[in-house]
Amino acid sequence: MILIRSAIFNVLLWTWTLLALIVLLPVGPFLDAAGTRAYARGWERGIGFLLRWVVGIRHEVRGLHHLPDEPVVIAAKHQSAWETLTFHTIVHELSVGLKYELTKIPVFGHYLLKSGCIRIDRGAAAKALKSLVDGAQQAMAGGLHVMIFPEGTRRPVGAPPDYKPGVAALYKQLGRPCVPVALNSGMFWGRRSFAKRPGTIVLEFLEPIPPGLPRAAFMRTLEERIETATARLVAEAGGSAAAPTKAHKILSPEP
Repeated sequence: MILIRSAIFNVLLWTWTLLALIVLLPVGPFLDAAGTRAYARGWERGIGFLLRWVVGIRHEVRGLHHLPDEPVVIAAKHQSAWETLTFHTIVHELSVGLKYELTKIPVFGHYLLKSGCIRIDRGAAAKALKSLVDGAQQAMAGGLHVMIFPEGTRRPVGAPPDYKPGVAALYKQLGRPCVPVALNSGMFWGRRSFAKRPGTIVLEFLEPIPPGLPRAAFMRTLEERIETATARLVAEAGGSAAAPTKAHKILSPEP
């Protein structure tokens, strides 16, 4: 039954997406960045409806009081396609760092950029970081929060963490608080998984990390908070806790 419902969801997802793009073609040129984000939220809410009523996936948001009104860096765990298709319905004024390839998709890529998303250029690491920081500064000047997946790609539930330097560069250059985000979406819609298991995904905003920490201390704190909370949420959903992180090993006392 799960596979049948997942197949029906996939068909309806692509049908809904195609319909949204068709409707967007005549109205899109008249939308500004805020209007484009609002249109995208409507598309994402439609996906949320399909997830609820076709495959039985709902979601719960915790700790939203940790997200301040002024723009901050949001560093989120990334386990599933779910968060990329849902986050704008939770945080409306949001800019997301995207792979260069996504922005080259016809029509779709154009409106990703028009909505205020940040294209991370390919090439040397220094060039990629510069494009990320420059785009984030521009987004924050426009009043948007900036979200980044600090591991760069989706990670299976329980996989050892692999945090990349981009989040530290944003934290240092922007001089803004960083709000970590934990979740357990991979328990219900796994990485590269066709099957989608019914249940409630929990996404939790954690205590902000104030600006000004040294790079190493910031990375340890970020990883420890996200991985500890994610392991708790995964266990809450019936999964196994993640392996100890590098941050845990550093912060644990010697025997």
